[in-house]
Amino acid sequence: MKDFLHQFIFGFYPYICLTVLFLGSILRFDHGQYSWRSGSSQLLRRKQLMVGSVLFHVGVLIVFFGHLVGLLTPIAFFDWMGVSHPFKQLIAISVGGVAGVMAFIGATILIYRRLSDPRIRVTSSFGDHAVIILLWLQLALGLATILASMEHLDGAEMVRFMAWAQAIFTLDFNAAKYVEGAHWIYELHIFLGLTIFLVFPFTRLVHMLSAPVWYLNRRGYQIVRTRKQDERPSAPAE
Repeated sequence: MKDFLHQFIFGFYPYICLTVLFLGSILRFDHGQYSWRSGSSQLLRRKQLMVGSVLFHVGVLIVFFGHLVGLLTPIAFFDWMGVSHPFKQLIAISVGGVAGVMAFIGATILIYRRLSDPRIRVTSSFGDHAVIILLWLQLALGLATILASMEHLDGAEMVRFMAWAQAIFTLDFNAAKYVEGAHWIYELHIFLGLTIFLVFPFTRLVHMLSAPVWYLNRRGYQIVRTRKQDERPSAPAE
């Protein structure tokens, strides 16, 4: 049973999550364009949003692209560039650690803001609460992996996860074998990361895929008008 779960989570679950991410995002953009938005609550409270949002978004972008480049760049390329595995491990720990702390602090501020402010809480959906808490947990796990990585400064653990990620994208159905025996904190971090991909199309996270040019083909129009002072109904005459 344990072997089956390991094979399912690290061998088949990634394909399920990536398929839902890809097809779900396309279907939502095609059939629910008015829900394709960040759902920002900036108009309700701006000060906390600016601090938390900047820290969160900058940190998450660095972490995301760091993972993307670090995991999917062929190992042979780093060897050809003369980048040793221990050096790459130290870069990942230092840069990822700083960015992770930034994102974690930002997410904490955003969660506190969303849960403590009555106006924001009442206008937030279950999905709004769930996705930011899910990201907060993932960031916490990511920071926890740094402690485990300090015990593997030779870069060997990092290489096995690179091999796993690249095996997934090359359709190697033995990919799960690359992460056998890995520390549980890494496995949980990977599982939660894949789950975020799974729920991605059904949350406000889809706005990450947005570019202003797409709105040129948006079906219909959204009219927003301000109410001028002289348009307000006057008080009834006595």
